[in-house]
Amino acid sequence: MAQDNAAFCGVPEGVPTGVPAEAKPPPPPTQAPKRRPWGAGGGAVTRKRQRYMEKDGKCNVQHGNVRETYRYLTDIFTTLVDLKWRFSLLIFILAYALTWLFFGLIWWVIAYSRGDLEHLGDHSWTPCVNNLNGFVSAFLFSIETETTIGYGHRVITDTCPEGIVLLLLQAILGSMVNAFMVGCMFVKISQPNKRAETLVFSSHAVVSLRDDRLCLMFRVGDLRDSHIVEASIRAKLIQSKQTQEGEFIPLDQTDLSVGFETGDDRLFLVSPLIISHEIDERSPFWDVSRGQLERDDFEIVVILEGMVEATGMTCQARSSYLADEVLWGHRFTPLLSLEEGFYEVDYGGFHHTVPVPTPACSARQLAAAAARRDAHLYWSIPSRLDEAAAAGGEGDPEMSPRESNGTLASPESR
Repeated sequence: MAQDNAAFCGVPEGVPTGVPAEAKPPPPPTQAPKRRPWGAGGGAVTRKRQRYMEKDGKCNVQHGNVRETYRYLTDIFTTLVDLKWRFSLLIFILAYALTWLFFGLIWWVIAYSRGDLEHLGDHSWTPCVNNLNGFVSAFLFSIETETTIGYGHRVITDTCPEGIVLLLLQAILGSMVNAFMVGCMFVKISQPNKRAETLVFSSHAVVSLRDDRLCLMFRVGDLRDSHIVEASIRAKLIQSKQTQEGEFIPLDQTDLSVGFETGDDRLFLVSPLIISHEIDERSPFWDVSRGQLERDDFEIVVILEGMVEATGMTCQARSSYLADEVLWGHRFTPLLSLEEGFYEVDYGGFHHTVPVPTPACSARQLAAAAARRDAHLYWSIPSRLDEAAAAGGEGDPEMSPRESNGTLASPESR
């Protein structure tokens, strides 16, 4: 099929069309070649396209001129979890240090207002807090109260009602600070973001024939022995467009089917898998040929989601491919080999591709060429039957007109 379609569409240069593909030795695995980006006029350009998403999955979008900043404080827990580690640790330290200082200052004010600091050596005087002789000792007593250490040297007496109220208040607020800050740190530590570091995507996507159909393919793999449960894959095309009414839509998102209708988007990611998007009439690449692909400006975002087997938390890994990272006429090299008692995956060739004969025309032109070829074969069969009838069945009175036209008649018609 690929060779027949090559007569209509053409094949890459250097591939002899008269030699069957099975007879040609496969080329050695090579790294994906680097391709220069092309401008709309066909000439090479030096400006690199701005990525919508980086290869490591970070979205290259910054929010500016956000005036309703109070909305971040309405969900302060998520705001603290989303902060970078250096800011989270700073807030964690300040939350405890400031509460200790605040309540230590109040304990010192109570002692100062009652006159406890003026009767330090007077054993007949009953202070609010025993052995509190200054701000430093008040600060230490605040730490002992909030952390429930209780060394026993500084204790509150029953003749200080304001101290008792402050003790209750600090114990309650201290428990709330502990629950809030420890909860934030626990959620931040247990986030499965780092699990995505061991989910890898191929550095390039490829376009080649698979079962006589043009397909856009990329490879995903999991480096860990613990698997991703309920893994699913999605792909989106990011490309600016203009509507028929003249509206310009920057970075419009279009879904790329990777098997949602058939369930192929749900993965059993034990070994590396090649994800395929069939370029059919519903695909945005239906009219894209090899030459147009080199001139187009788009980005393909791929998203892999699933639950971490060890923790049960949802994990998401992302990557993207620019137009110059899509290789036309390439195929991924196999990685899986059968050893004695197990299968082995060679991740050394995870990003390797090999060139394969692929028509340079679009999928629409390829389908039209296949339709013309099938129509030619359909109409050539009656002609050959006519020739056979004229040569061997001439003058046969039992031959019906339908048989003479090359169509086999049924017994009833006879």
